[in-house]
Amino acid sequence: MGDPFYITTAISYPNGRPHIGHAYEAIAADALARFQRQRGRDVRFQTGTDEHGLKMVQAAREAGKRVEDLAAEMSSHFKAMCDALDISYDRFIRTTEPAHHRASQAIWEAMAAAGDLYLDRYEGWYSVRDEAFYDEKELVVGEGGAKLSPQGTPVEWTAEETWFFRLSKYQQPLLDLYASQPDFIRPESRRNEVVRFVEGGLSDLSVSRTSFHWGVPVPGSDGHVMYVWVDALTNYLTGTGYPDTTGDNRYWPADLHLIGKDIVRFHAVYWPAFLMSAKIALPKTVFGHGFLLHRGEKMSKSLGNVVDPSELADAFGIDALRYFLLREVSFGQDGSYSAEAIVTRVNAELANAFGNLAQRTLSFIAKNLDGEFPKSGKPEDADGILIEEVIVAAAAMKAAFEDLALSQGVEAWLRGVFACNQYIDARAPWALRKTDPDRMHAVLRTLVRAIRILAITILPVVPTAAAKVLDQIGADARDHAAIDDDGWYEAQAASGFRIAPPTPVFPRLELPAEVNP
Repeated sequence: MGDPFYITTAISYPNGRPHIGHAYEAIAADALARFQRQRGRDVRFQTGTDEHGLKMVQAAREAGKRVEDLAAEMSSHFKAMCDALDISYDRFIRTTEPAHHRASQAIWEAMAAAGDLYLDRYEGWYSVRDEAFYDEKELVVGEGGAKLSPQGTPVEWTAEETWFFRLSKYQQPLLDLYASQPDFIRPESRRNEVVRFVEGGLSDLSVSRTSFHWGVPVPGSDGHVMYVWVDALTNYLTGTGYPDTTGDNRYWPADLHLIGKDIVRFHAVYWPAFLMSAKIALPKTVFGHGFLLHRGEKMSKSLGNVVDPSELADAFGIDALRYFLLREVSFGQDGSYSAEAIVTRVNAELANAFGNLAQRTLSFIAKNLDGEFPKSGKPEDADGILIEEVIVAAAAMKAAFEDLALSQGVEAWLRGVFACNQYIDARAPWALRKTDPDRMHAVLRTLVRAIRILAITILPVVPTAAAKVLDQIGADARDHAAIDDDGWYEAQAASGFRIAPPTPVFPRLELPAEVNP
């Protein structure tokens, strides 16, 4: 087995249906998981739903349903979204699972054994929507003088008996962590925000509630359920078999927690503090990506711009949507989307550039060579130069993905595509067919090799479409150990495989009338 690589998304709160922001995070994590599998890593990819907390109780009450039934129903929509978007998760976790209750209670008991939990009374501001407590100094003033959280959500004064976690004890250990491991929080802008927050002083954290009972019961404390962030964050351990595998678990510590920028504090402050207390190794990187905006505006039901990602996938195609999101948005920053932007980007880069390259090359071979692989022909320096350019582009994409620079990685891949299109236009095999057939064979041979390299490289982004391109030349999508190995071509040519007239893999998109994303 290869080296382990454990990647997680945030678990989605299922008090409403999934939106494009959920899809964006899942697609990005999936591309990274597929990329690491290509490298031969033993990947564990986890996503799921966070089903406890007051918001779920309120949503069930409004819907006239039992909270258990609502949780199961809504969780199924998130799982269906992942399946519809070709998300290759290994575990879809639900926090209502008995195994998760056991893991949450185990980490609670470990924190209690460290002397980091104590019973007291909490009075302060609480946001139901954020599932977070806020100090008075953190609040902002909204319309009519209403107090709001830093995210602009309503807050209410809460007073109840609660268990507290000694977060203040971990202020300096956290600052030491950030200083010694700069990549623990990424990108740098998120790291700087967290450092400033922790340097401002940490108060002990309320970690249980008695005002509702939909949650993981606190061990030995009747009437208390765990406050949602202890419960929710522990899912990353649950997915590895904790507490049964403590000490010899192959997948822990996690390599990457991929989350939205609005929950970085919980993952980069509370979570490592809980783990330090429980004497469990810390994850390697917490990456807070930006928001996905609609035409530059934040999505909301009141604006009517919230779209089901499955509708977008149906309208444009799964791979086209995946490509657009990973190519358009500089990973870690906010990005914007619209139907027009999807059509423009996909047509220019997938349909016109890579799709057209594969289509005209393979169609030419099918028509003029009866589908037989071109012979060695009469090679020239330009052939080797192109293959080298494509290999360099593929390596640049790999390096960018290793650095979580997804958009830059796809851009690097495109340089290889553009080089191939310049090559085919300059060499014009359709003209060589009449004037120099041997040279035509060499040009086509070079193009088939280049198309294989490009298709394998872009597989993590557009897995279904890239695999179809590889099928058309008889290449195995799983064979990516040495994509620049000319031995593959010779073996394939000798096998008698014939290239059939190809079906376009990346058809041009039209703006769909039925979707107004």
